[in-house]
Amino acid sequence: MRFAKGHATGNDFLILPDPDGQLVLTPPLVAGLCDRHTGLGADGVLRVVRMAAADDPPAGQEAAEWFMDYRNADGSIAEMCGNGIRVFTRYLLGHGLAGGPELDLATRAGLRHVTEEPSGDITVDMGAPEVLGPGTAVIDGSQHQGLAVSLGNPHLACVVNAPVAGIDLSQPPVVDHVQFPDGANVEVVRVLGDGFLEMRVYERGSGTTLSCGTGAVAAAVAASSAVGNPARAWTVQVPGGKLTVTLTGTASLLSGPAEIVAEGDLNEGWLSRLAVAPRRTPVREGQLSVQR
Repeated sequence: MRFAKGHATGNDFLILPDPDGQLVLTPPLVAGLCDRHTGLGADGVLRVVRMAAADDPPAGQEAAEWFMDYRNADGSIAEMCGNGIRVFTRYLLGHGLAGGPELDLATRAGLRHVTEEPSGDITVDMGAPEVLGPGTAVIDGSQHQGLAVSLGNPHLACVVNAPVAGIDLSQPPVVDHVQFPDGANVEVVRVLGDGFLEMRVYERGSGTTLSCGTGAVAAAVAASSAVGNPARAWTVQVPGGKLTVTLTGTASLLSGPAEIVAEGDLNEGWLSRLAVAPRRTPVREGQLSVQR
């Protein structure tokens, strides 16, 4: 099985090229790949598959050639990933699988328009954020007020006054199960100044990560609400770097770097020991080979 490893502001992903839909991804396989001690290590898996070959293609997006099949590190299926779609785009463009600088990609959250900027950064139109109202989360033993926001996946962005680095996110925040029946990504957000904020996140299905693209947009929405200006641009400082979020009132643009850091082949013996479902086509034997 071929793989690539990429990241966007430290939010890292394994990319599995599967243009013809031959791979069967099971939760044990995804979790095994993402394990940072016994696998390759990642916050999630991006399967690169053509829409025509996808086993569960999203409806109404037939114009897109490629479908981003995203899985969280625990093997669960996720609707959307803002950093992941930029890494996905970098892989497609770098391997000549799509032309640039603009393209449309299918996701479980809907069609997303992506642009490679002259600077090399990648911008994705995340669509109009859906503000769902107030909510609360218990984080590090304390209750925090937040704003529930959907970017296709659920978020609760909590604006705080203290530095976000001092808030313990090692354990899953507790959210209202009625409001978030499938759980939520929880952000802690501090406004640093005019158009600047810092954010940390606990991602549903992946844990604490160095960055979250959809979380950055949700944080910008919550910060804009807190300062009383719903349409503006924000520089978002995350532990893994900086992202730019532009809110227009009808759309949200997420911009930042994305890069591929390695490619190689997985050892078939190791894969078989994960006790995963068989793939539809055989995979050749091969030692792990990494090219940087």
